[in-house]
Amino acid sequence: MDASVNTIVSQFDIQGNVLDIKPLGNGLINDTFKVHTDGADDYVLQRINNAIFKDVELLQHNIECATAHIRKKLAAAGESDIDRKVLRFIPCKATGKTYWTDGNTYWRVSVFVKDAFTYETVNPEYSYYCGKAFGRFEAQLADIPDKLGETIPDFHNMELRARQLHEAVKADAVGRMAQPEVQAILADLLPFEEEMCKAERLYREGKLPKRICHCDTKVNNMMFDAQGNILCVIDLDTLMPSFVFSDFGDFLRTAANTVAEDDPAVEKVDFRMDIFEAFTKGYLESAKVFLTPLEIENLPYAACLFPYMQAVRFFADYINGDTYYKIKYPEHNLVRTRNQVALFHAALRKVPAMKAFIG
Repeated sequence: MDASVNTIVSQFDIQGNVLDIKPLGNGLINDTFKVHTDGADDYVLQRINNAIFKDVELLQHNIECATAHIRKKLAAAGESDIDRKVLRFIPCKATGKTYWTDGNTYWRVSVFVKDAFTYETVNPEYSYYCGKAFGRFEAQLADIPDKLGETIPDFHNMELRARQLHEAVKADAVGRMAQPEVQAILADLLPFEEEMCKAERLYREGKLPKRICHCDTKVNNMMFDAQGNILCVIDLDTLMPSFVFSDFGDFLRTAANTVAEDDPAVEKVDFRMDIFEAFTKGYLESAKVFLTPLEIENLPYAACLFPYMQAVRFFADYINGDTYYKIKYPEHNLVRTRNQVALFHAALRKVPAMKAFIG
């Protein structure tokens, strides 16, 4: 057992003696360990990536407020086994805060959810579960009284992404604007820019609210019990105020694509309506209790928005000389752009079918 990791665990008010600490999972953002004790609970220790989440105080404030609110909701509803249905974070002995820092690194500890499982499967069945889980998560937080902040400011702000593309085109930092394909992609994207920035306009007009959203709606960010029942939503770092389009559209961008986002075979890209229908069914079953008619009406827009936004981000990065996304070969970001543009057009063609399904 690493003595330094054991020292970090000792900063938190855990019960029992530590018997073992082992790496847990394969997350890309945070380093995660399982802490095995001789007490009633085991724990999860995580190093918070403060290069991405620069305001750890705000990050943990959001998580503490949200989990406390959900816990109250579950208790009021007479739910049993609440500790497996919402995450619980352990305070630091010295400060009472749910994180500890040595001045350079930041750490937190939560109670390990026993007999719980995550899945990587993306099919209609699990898409339905995902829609239901994230819709319920938003519904539980729809009336939260606390003020939460943006852990990554402007994370899903399409107007910002459009401005960044225009800045990249103007700067032409590495001379890629001379490429005919770059000009063709730009000509393809620009006519849709105003429509894709609709959410921000509706918000300024007071017609579209911001909700507390998860903003990372992957299948593996929810836990099931052994019987296949949904227990809770996990990985709460991106929990923040956003449009519901974030949770809805971002899931479909990856789950409804018939190929991976960097597959060069753009002719194989399509938008899967079976995934859309399953996810939407589950989502509306849970979220319809708080959604406005305008939010529901614009769910097909959300399904188009996220491939468009990601295309713009990949494209701007390619024009800038690949300064943000990691690439495996020189045209990787251009391939990603082609893929997401194809997915955007595939989703756009299916908007009438999406609207008919939503009713």
